Amino acid sequence: MSRKLDRCYNLEDLRKRARKRLPSPMYHYMRGGADDEWSLNNNTAAFDRYELLPRYLVNVEKIDAGVTVLGQELEWPLFLSPTGMSRIFHHEGEIGAARAAHRSGTMYSLSTLGSTSIEDVAAASDGPRMFQIYVLRDPGLNREFIERCREAKYSALCLTVDVPVGGNRERDFHTGMTVPPKLTFMSKLDVARHVSWTYRYLTSGEAEMANFAHRIRDTEDTNLMGYVGRQFDMTVDWDDAARMIEQWGGPFAIKGVMCAEDARRSVEAGASAVMLSNHGGRQLDGAPAPVDLVREVRDAIGDAAEVIVDGGVRRGTHVLKALALGATACSTGRGYLYGLGAGGEAGVDRALKILRDEVERDLALLGCVRARDLDGRFVREVGHQGARK
Repeated sequence: MSRKLDRCYNLEDLRKRARKRLPSPMYHYMRGGADDEWSLNNNTAAFDRYELLPRYLVNVEKIDAGVTVLGQELEWPLFLSPTGMSRIFHHEGEIGAARAAHRSGTMYSLSTLGSTSIEDVAAASDGPRMFQIYVLRDPGLNREFIERCREAKYSALCLTVDVPVGGNRERDFHTGMTVPPKLTFMSKLDVARHVSWTYRYLTSGEAEMANFAHRIRDTEDTNLMGYVGRQFDMTVDWDDAARMIEQWGGPFAIKGVMCAEDARRSVEAGASAVMLSNHGGRQLDGAPAPVDLVREVRDAIGDAAEVIVDGGVRRGTHVLKALALGATACSTGRGYLYGLGAGGEAGVDRALKILRDEVERDLALLGCVRARDLDGRFVREVGHQGARK
């Protein structure tokens, strides 16, 4: 690991380093949200509405941060969320992130819109893997993805349900960002300032949506984004989700749940887990922070499914607060992408080490030996009677 990464002591340090290393369009594509970015910012700010209640004179010599998520025994309660086109942030992309996740004792999630194929990620890492999928217009493509994941021994599937249409991501309009990126929009000054990124991007092969690429070759359509965009189905309903869960026949999460009613419907459809997520603030601006939904969702579904908080996690204390409120685990997208942009696979290693160290240290400081034992005794809302306001 480089000395500069060693001097990154938190995710904010990694974000600042990624900002320096990435051309502006790529950085703002990673960092930005929809509309006024209220949901984006609120996702993290919401954790400040809760405070932790430590217990002392507890033997914390041996900390067990492990949890079981989607049938997988993870060494700590945070895993990597699915993120599209990771190779535009660093040429090591999805493969580097998957390897880092395995070393850290956690799970990696590959996006349908990833820039590395299902099979190549599986070949690169023996760690637990989840594949994120959409209900697409072409049922044959849905079946193909499921069978490819089965053959590649993925641990779980995750259906994203919050993209009937794309969010209004205004930063991308300002920077001229396209996916896959076309280098012609970058100014000469920006290229000159990011020689290392540009060289690696040009010499490591063009980033593409690897899981769709063969379909383009098999059709007369020459526009990858146009083809992918036409595959999103605005008529998707709960019956479609139930059919996909039945086709997979294994651990299955529904991602994008934002209310107790949809959590209950997820359980009725057969989901193993609900991922409370507003797509990192990139879809509907004004949607609530996932951590603020934990209690009402847990009250609604009890122990019928796992509850995963996806959004805004930047500290180990955030993970502990979510678990104490009733979550099974958390996941992070930008948290590890900042590391990827800052230093590739080594940067993801650094991001995950920072977060895991924080989780384990904070469990000891909280006086809770096992992450599985976190519950409402350890957390309350700021402003609670007797609490500091």
